[in-house]
Amino acid sequence: MKAISGTNLEQAKAHNRRVVIEAIRTNGPLSRAAIARLTALTAQTVSNIVEELEGSELLKADSPQKLARGQPFTPYSINPDGAYSIGLELERDHAAGVLTDLSGTIRARIVRPIDPLTPEQAIPILAVISKELQEALAFDRNRLLGVGIAMPGRYAAEGVTSLTPIALPGWQHFEVGPALERLVGVPVLVENDATAAAIGERLYGVARGLSSFVYLFLGGGIGAGMFLDGHLYRGSRANAGEIGHIVVEPNGLRCICGKRGCLDRYVSLGAAYEHLEISDPGAYTADELEAMVEGAGPALDGWLDAAAEPMRRTIDFLELAFDPQTIVLGGPMPAGLLARLAARMEPLYPPVDPTEERRIPRIMIAATGKDTSILGAAALPVFSETNPQFAVLQKPVA
Repeated sequence: MKAISGTNLEQAKAHNRRVVIEAIRTNGPLSRAAIARLTALTAQTVSNIVEELEGSELLKADSPQKLARGQPFTPYSINPDGAYSIGLELERDHAAGVLTDLSGTIRARIVRPIDPLTPEQAIPILAVISKELQEALAFDRNRLLGVGIAMPGRYAAEGVTSLTPIALPGWQHFEVGPALERLVGVPVLVENDATAAAIGERLYGVARGLSSFVYLFLGGGIGAGMFLDGHLYRGSRANAGEIGHIVVEPNGLRCICGKRGCLDRYVSLGAAYEHLEISDPGAYTADELEAMVEGAGPALDGWLDAAAEPMRRTIDFLELAFDPQTIVLGGPMPAGLLARLAARMEPLYPPVDPTEERRIPRIMIAATGKDTSILGAAALPVFSETNPQFAVLQKPVA
């Protein structure tokens, strides 16, 4: 059993810096007084932190604002050029990378068509993409926070250092992060695609400022990324959110996991392709597949009807189990199809408190669209460096 002790001053200072950045990212430009009110930090502490962050160019001072009474005040905002991050994506038919600034804006993009690759073949290609992205924009390399990569699949007990994606055969137990880090020379963070997408959506999308939400990643399968009370929830083995294998139809369709009636078999893009009799999705580009799905007519309506009730049950379970502010639908599934699925699910099952006046819709569509995975990957180093991490305030006692 481990006990918990207090923290030291430097850890508290680092935490407070992150709290200030998060306050400005969530609320937009803020004066020092407004930051102090929102964070409950003293005015002197806020002043010291703002000066430090402005000096390192993570924050920038905007034009002074005049009030009807009193002295003008200076609002501070995130400086997009204060830091950069690289996001990488590896699929069966392509490798891609983006360079984003601190605001999440894509400043450079590279896409390379590939055949299915072994890890030994793919890692050097990803390293070259990372290098070329850095060369595509003139910026101080010391401002590169790191590289993020989002990949499908489950994880071993040691978490992100030993990825075992079932969707990329041959990658079982290959240590993606360390192998890539040796070639790129900056920190590399690896995360499952649903969790990475949830991080990206919280930093830059519709979940910005929310403390508790569930992100449903609808692609070839279904996964979930979860923020609960402001904390990213990964689970004991970094496998939290494997909801695609919740049984929603007892004795239903057989799933590759060995069970019957899993959510994946009814609601995922793979299920949609099967229902529409698209036997080899890999033979088409993403745009071609989207056009085929959108033009499927009555067959698509049939799939939406079959998918609506399993999704209704899943939403009901997630709301009852985690009490989120909202549930965000996103991932590779086209935004138009996500919106039609959300509409078909209405009416949802009654919420826990039907009398509550809701300020946030129960279901929202993600803002990041087709770039969900790669923007989520690019968000990983930013999140690691700037998001408040309450765990640093507690250190375990052996």
